Amino acid sequence: MKTIAVIGGGITGVTTAYALAQRGLAVTLFEKHRYPAMETSYANGGQLSASNAEVWNHWSTVRKGVGWMLRRDAPLLVRPHPTWHKLSWFAEFLAAVPRYRDNTVATARMAVAAREHLYAWAAQEGIAFDQRRQGILHIYRDKAGFDHAAQVTKLLAQGGLPRRGVTPQEMRAIEPTLAGDYYGGFYTESDSSGDIHKFTTGLARACERRGVALLCQRDVLALAVDERGASITVRHGDVQDTCDFDAVVVCAGTASRALAAMVGDRVNVYPVKGYSITVNLPDGASQAAAPTVSLLDDATKLVASRFGQDRLRVAGTAEFAGYDKDIRADRIRPLVEWVERCFPGVSTKSVVPWAGLRPMMPDTMPRVGRGRTPFVFYNTGHGHLGWTLAAATAEMVAHEVYAAVEPAAGRRLAALAA
Repeated sequence: MKTIAVIGGGITGVTTAYALAQRGLAVTLFEKHRYPAMETSYANGGQLSASNAEVWNHWSTVRKGVGWMLRRDAPLLVRPHPTWHKLSWFAEFLAAVPRYRDNTVATARMAVAAREHLYAWAAQEGIAFDQRRQGILHIYRDKAGFDHAAQVTKLLAQGGLPRRGVTPQEMRAIEPTLAGDYYGGFYTESDSSGDIHKFTTGLARACERRGVALLCQRDVLALAVDERGASITVRHGDVQDTCDFDAVVVCAGTASRALAAMVGDRVNVYPVKGYSITVNLPDGASQAAAPTVSLLDDATKLVASRFGQDRLRVAGTAEFAGYDKDIRADRIRPLVEWVERCFPGVSTKSVVPWAGLRPMMPDTMPRVGRGRTPFVFYNTGHGHLGWTLAAATAEMVAHEVYAAVEPAAGRRLAALAA
């Protein structure tokens, strides 16, 4: 049996391990924390949002970013501390602007495929993750934002995703608790939401049932390749060990860049910090006043998802500040104020703040597939859509790994697919 290592126990690592195990490979998953899904897969906005597939490489994003640089509460904040990593990333970001349309269509196509895999896995493994299949409503406060969204809707349709424009009156019918004045919205009935942490930990348990060796509290110190395969040196407590594998898949989020450099690959992932709050809904009044449909507010770049009866998750913003995980009060405050403004009946006495680093490539497309050697593969750099795309990219990379380590079987599968 061929042995495959997966580095990283977040949503991309766990879905990759599961897809590899489904193919009958012997999988070892290395995670540095005590449990899976303890970093960026811990408390995100909860949206499985093919409707949010628009890539960021657009001149309007650049203009907004420049205009917001002096606002500490800006939805997109670039802290003016130059580093070579940040400068090179932004140079590549601008170079990808001409591919905006093609990349948006490709991302939508991946997102549509991903949710079919994810839904099937959740049903097969009995994973409960507070899923709500009530769609996602994008809300717009002015004509300019609504008109841009109409153009994005055409691109999403090319990727196989229908969504429809709705009037303010229709928005109220979709989500009656929403307060405020709006120009209009777009509603994607096929989208959904759920708790990424519950799903990832549930799928990790399913991986173990399928024979995956889940090794937590392992710091990966070195990754190397030779003519026989890949080797990984890990530290567990005071013990250091080196293990050999037929192939390795790097799913290590913001750590992927350093790991790739060890084997001569360039994976220019940048850590884009996002924030969330979990609003506890302690009483019937707050539960009645909170939304049940998942929302995206274009002006503030915030999303909201309801988990069960007693939790509301609000998340968003993008901060370019390097590997900084500090939870800043001036970045959390706008999220709380958004809840109080849009859902005034919700109590904000009990709010749990969180910050995580999204691993983002300059073209905001995930890096999926083989590196420069035949033994190292990547599934990383999903940015703000890791939860949305993970199941599709896991299937993509698992298919490529399987074809590489089991070439005869891979050719048979390709022939059957053809």
